[in-house]
Amino acid sequence: MKKFKEFIQVGSFRTLLSAFLYFDISFMVWVMLGALGAIIADQFKLTPAEKGLMVSIPLLGGTLLRIPMGILSDKYGSRRVAMAGQLVTLVPLVWGWLGADSMTEIYGLGILLGVAGASFAVALPLASRWYPPQYQGLVMGIAGAGNSGTVIATFFAPRLAKLYGWHGVFGIALIPMLLMSIAFFFLAKDAPLKSAPKTLVQYLAPIKSRDALLFSLFYSITFGGFVGLASFLPIFFTDQFKLDKITAGNCTAACVMAGSFVRPIGGYLADRFGGVTVLTGIYVVIGTLALGISLMPGLEFTLALFIVMMLALGTGNGSVFQLVPLRFKSEVGVITGFVGAFGGLGGFLLPNLLGSLKGMTQSYATGFVVFASLALTAGMLLFWVNVLVWRNDEWQEAEA
Repeated sequence: MKKFKEFIQVGSFRTLLSAFLYFDISFMVWVMLGALGAIIADQFKLTPAEKGLMVSIPLLGGTLLRIPMGILSDKYGSRRVAMAGQLVTLVPLVWGWLGADSMTEIYGLGILLGVAGASFAVALPLASRWYPPQYQGLVMGIAGAGNSGTVIATFFAPRLAKLYGWHGVFGIALIPMLLMSIAFFFLAKDAPLKSAPKTLVQYLAPIKSRDALLFSLFYSITFGGFVGLASFLPIFFTDQFKLDKITAGNCTAACVMAGSFVRPIGGYLADRFGGVTVLTGIYVVIGTLALGISLMPGLEFTLALFIVMMLALGTGNGSVFQLVPLRFKSEVGVITGFVGAFGGLGGFLLPNLLGSLKGMTQSYATGFVVFASLALTAGMLLFWVNVLVWRNDEWQEAEA
């Protein structure tokens, strides 16, 4: 209780809350095409590969925009950049509501939905800058738990689409988006300590570092796996088990809920036991579960495996971002954008991988075997890098 009171007093809890709300509603909007994917795919008679491409387009948009939004966050302040991003996000929602009658338009609004996905590179630095190193795992976990917006999308979107059509869902999404923007305007505040002005080259310099690339690779598995599956699971459950759209959405929501709210726990565990230690074990768990899913057991067992896998992926997300502020103290915005971009890239590739291999082999099994191999390889690489490279680094001593 004493530590909790200290945590509330030491930073800006209202800014942390606003960062969570911003990321939560933005994440809901970001994965909207995934939540409605099975419905839209039926209307346009899409192939498995086309389904994977459709739901991954917003993830690609988020990937492309996270780095520039991270740089802008460092340069101009996260609050200002966040409010600009919220205004831009209204555009694809209106487009989806009043237009988007062809796949070309859907791909176009999907790219614009990437602005909502890029909120990650703004919300996390906004919260992180208010808190000292010993709370970074918890703070980044709480702010990052905004990926729970996926639960809102996957649970409510199919139901609302049944009542009002999928176009209507985009119109309804404008309501929480506008309410969040109003709350953000009054609650959010940039931390008083600011970095000295830098040139664009100076901002981008940390991206070239070995550790930035390693964190990006590791995050592409955990976050890429989480958001990629969150976007693709409605289609997977519909195709594999012939579920109706609402039931498939319920199954997806259960999986996503499991992974969304454990991100702060992942950050806390990383603060307590070390991010590297926790993350290494998580990759082993993810790889093992993906191999189990590749056997394509019955619905109940498959759903259970996915729920546990999403728990592991969510915990891993919190663990990765416990390490980032420790290693890059003064470049949190740009590194968050860079690492987050690779997470989005992983999320873009996974649905395409699953959809393409399904089209070629008539089974999703091969795709999950490949994902399992990638997770296990990441675990081995992290173990090796920690033993041979990071062991004596100063920032690792701070973590310990």
